[in-house]
Amino acid sequence: MFHIVDNKTDSAEIRVVGVGGGGGNALKHMINSGVTGVQFICANTDAQALQDVDATILQIGDGLTKGLGAGANPDIGRQAAIEDRERISEALVGADMVFITAGMGGGTGTGAAPIVADIAKDLGILTVAVVTRPFVWEGKKRMTVAEEGLKELKDKVDSLITVPNEKLLEVLGRSANLLTAFGAANDVLLGAVKGIADLMIRPGLINMDFADVKAVMSEMGQAMMGTGEASGLDRAVEAAEKAIQSPLLEDINLQGAKGILVNITAGEDVTLGEFNDILEKANDLSSENATVVVGTVIDPSLENTLRVTVVATGLSVEEKPLFIPVEIDSEKSEEEINKGKISTAGEINWEDIERPTILRNGSKFSETDDDANNIENNSDNYLNIPAFLRSQAD
Repeated sequence: MFHIVDNKTDSAEIRVVGVGGGGGNALKHMINSGVTGVQFICANTDAQALQDVDATILQIGDGLTKGLGAGANPDIGRQAAIEDRERISEALVGADMVFITAGMGGGTGTGAAPIVADIAKDLGILTVAVVTRPFVWEGKKRMTVAEEGLKELKDKVDSLITVPNEKLLEVLGRSANLLTAFGAANDVLLGAVKGIADLMIRPGLINMDFADVKAVMSEMGQAMMGTGEASGLDRAVEAAEKAIQSPLLEDINLQGAKGILVNITAGEDVTLGEFNDILEKANDLSSENATVVVGTVIDPSLENTLRVTVVATGLSVEEKPLFIPVEIDSEKSEEEINKGKISTAGEINWEDIERPTILRNGSKFSETDDDANNIENNSDNYLNIPAFLRSQAD
């Protein structure tokens, strides 16, 4: 017997939580960009920063901070979120997916974002964080705080997308307008949320639902999200390459991705060959056993234009040493200079160069200093010294 099945399903519930000042700014950017199909929540310890935000407002830690902010102290931000854990939970209940955005290195964002993520995970919500890392010039302390916050956050979310602010200078150049530069960083969050929301909300030729997104992003760690658009003869390859190459994101190795999600949006003129070209580009990134999900949306308004959205998860980060400014003491002791450990600028003792290095440095290879002096002063006995000791002296 055949049954008529209603093919209409409820859309997944997506919420975006901006935590702290940086997260709030990113949230405002999204709201002003007209993103639809998601709910916005702005959480902060600073009451003033929550004014004039067209979103659900969560002032956290009021009993702790009296509405004055966390003072760049992540411990206060953490305690503020713990204090209002129940209210945060109430704001997240019913969501299928939560995006958390924050600026790492400050107080509220760094301290509270991992708590918000922990609450979301406890509720069984797919949780993705899109956060920024501070500029190098913001100092050692802020960078260290950011790194510690990132480590904690990574353990709490399903997928993490990081935007180092230093990349803004590298990619956009020194002459870039300040507002434009920070807007570019916020566009990463905008692209991630809008792209995934479109995947799940808009009907397509090849549909993609929340279960597909969850399969790619759940428990995957480091992630990359990009969108590319192109027109013309090679539009498929160009759009795919633009989507894959996201210059503002963390330095990550895209090869060997454990999950790949690809959505192709094009007009009715899209060809089978173009579809194949895009998927070949995506498959080049994936590991042998990767989960690959593909969706296609036909948009008649896109004449001769093709848009590709790629989400790659389970990526490895290229570890880079943390830049820490070091103060160098230019005043060295006379004893260090005399021992030959530090040379004085422009002064070379040519006679001293003839002495073995180990003697110039005042080091010992024998039991007493007299033994070392005998080597220097008695050339006849020099050859009687075992070779391994002569090698140390030379």
